[in-house]
Amino acid sequence: MKNLVISMVAASTLLVGGAQAQTADWRTVTPENLWIIDTSKGRVMVELEPRVAPAHIERIRTLTTAGFYDGLKFHRVIPDFMAQTGDPKGTGEGGSELPDVPGEFSFRRGRDAGFAAVPTATGGYRGMVGSVAVVSQPDAQMMINADMKVPAVPLFCAGVAGMARAGSPNSANSQFFLMTARNDALDGNYTVLGRVVGGMDAIKALKKGSDSSDGAVGEGADTITRARLASQLPENERPDVRVAVAGGAVFNAAVEAARTARGSAFDVCDVEIPVEIGTR
Repeated sequence: MKNLVISMVAASTLLVGGAQAQTADWRTVTPENLWIIDTSKGRVMVELEPRVAPAHIERIRTLTTAGFYDGLKFHRVIPDFMAQTGDPKGTGEGGSELPDVPGEFSFRRGRDAGFAAVPTATGGYRGMVGSVAVVSQPDAQMMINADMKVPAVPLFCAGVAGMARAGSPNSANSQFFLMTARNDALDGNYTVLGRVVGGMDAIKALKKGSDSSDGAVGEGADTITRARLASQLPENERPDVRVAVAGGAVFNAAVEAARTARGSAFDVCDVEIPVEIGTR
């Protein structure tokens, strides 16, 4: 089947009456990287991460600006896995008229990426770039590489937005999916677009497909009513979304809370990144 795909930012606080000033522990999601997906079950907001997948982010911006996603179905929804959409055919076999996008399953991380290490017992050098969890190499390795960077692979944690594709690694086009649980089988095999910063309840409420149909929803599937970048909206309609800075005090407190809760099983994907959402 075409485009078959094999935190959570849950600590959100509503700021009524406007955004608070940015501090060392908080950063504001820029309008061009705030992807607002209104669905029949409610609003979902994703922070796009162009440092991880610049070509795919450009595709998402292009299609979103053109209104491509408006009215499309969540045609494949599997509980405790993901919800997939972005196909004008509604079958998982369609795409846009634009050419396919080559896979961006890893990226080169420099010191300017703002990486914050999150030590775990699960192996590898793990941490965060923005709101995306990655496994990478230590900064010390940069010294032996000509570009002064090291490879990093984004992880498919709950809340990650990923790009769907067919069998070819270079076949992504318009379809994407939103993760509702961790799935490490996707790491290094699919492209990460960013991470949900609001609306996980809406994603989990989408109509689900059956096991016998591999998650295909069929009749009555929920839809994207409208998808826009915040930069497309008038300033007074743009949500103010602030995310805890990786490595800052607020973020580190969330890390320690997750570490305490999970014990020896703790992994970077267990971190529920604090988010504040306000209105102008």
